[in-house]
Amino acid sequence: MVAFHFPPLAGSSGIQRTLRFAQHLPMLGWQPLVLTARTTAYERTSDDLSQEIPSGSIVRRALALDAARHLAIGGRYFGAMARPDRWASWKFDAVRVGMKMIKEFRPDVLWSTYPIATAHLIGAELQRRSGLPWVADFRDPMAQNGYPEDPLTWHAFKRIETLAISKAARCTFTTPSASKEYQQRYPEAAHRISLLENGYDEETFSRAEASADKTPLNPGAFTLLHSGIVYPSERDPTQLIQALALLHKAGRIHPDRLKLRFRAAVAEDMLHRLAIENGVSAYLQVLPAVPYQQALSEMLRADGLLILQARNCNAQIPAKLYEYLRARRPLVCLTDPEGDTAATLFAADIRTLAPLDDASKIADLLLSVVAPNLDPLLSMASQQAVEESSRKGRTAILAKLLDDLAHQGASK
Repeated sequence: MVAFHFPPLAGSSGIQRTLRFAQHLPMLGWQPLVLTARTTAYERTSDDLSQEIPSGSIVRRALALDAARHLAIGGRYFGAMARPDRWASWKFDAVRVGMKMIKEFRPDVLWSTYPIATAHLIGAELQRRSGLPWVADFRDPMAQNGYPEDPLTWHAFKRIETLAISKAARCTFTTPSASKEYQQRYPEAAHRISLLENGYDEETFSRAEASADKTPLNPGAFTLLHSGIVYPSERDPTQLIQALALLHKAGRIHPDRLKLRFRAAVAEDMLHRLAIENGVSAYLQVLPAVPYQQALSEMLRADGLLILQARNCNAQIPAKLYEYLRARRPLVCLTDPEGDTAATLFAADIRTLAPLDDASKIADLLLSVVAPNLDPLLSMASQQAVEESSRKGRTAILAKLLDDLAHQGASK
């Protein structure tokens, strides 16, 4: 399993996918061998998830230099050092370490996972040298219209995407639209492209429930929580902050009765600037990252949970959405009604949505959600939707895919 996001990396929900697959695969007959980056590659680390790596797991780490931190002079570095990503150097040592692992453990299948594009370059090279079947886990689309913005990086993404589609025995995506888009983009490989969604981990949630403080986050005030990174484009909070300003100026809300909490947003400066510009700083709580189980406990204590997803991400679903569903708290979803995020919410019987780019509609939605007479069933996931979204169930799908590839290899 070639994955950049792995404990003790901190600050990315992307770590959950590989970690939970590694946890659950042994119960389905598969022993994971993880090839990841040395911890010096990570900007922030935390030991809270390291203890959840299954006992006896094989984890090997290869040298990966961050162009922005390790290769910069005076804060500047050559763009070529950061294509396709800032950890492009990871490929060289990872291929060396990966081949040693292949010779030592003789695995049946290779698996690599985006969004660090270099992981697919490593997977492709290990496949070329070993001849093993390779699963390229894209998660989300790579080369898109306008993304990445830098033309040279976009072309690098396109080359990697084309390479993976042509060489991988299977390619997986986390949303229906992404799977369909790539089946149409590469019709010759459509039969090798499939859906493998994200989910939540029931065991971790159960521990969080058992240890969680049951008091509200802000007693007396409705607290709406966004847990995770706020991206300036893909999760632009501008219209949300303007909606707060509209309601505040109209006297419809008061900071003693409503709080908007951002946990581990990364874009703290932007949030503070928007709040000051709109005169609503008293409503915002911008707080640093906390250990994962503590973050889940906070979700369970929130009065409402906030999703931000722009129209340019209609083929993507935030991984945290599945955790929000499991938390069974009211959801406020600011997203395009035509996207996959909205479709997932509708399937879960959630109707509390508004477009991310419409301050007026967001204001109306906020008022409806904080109203004391709101029917909670309108904003909370159905039990069936929760049960269908567990990571254990997703791992069973991956194990079946791996079984098929191993069987095909054995029959040759």
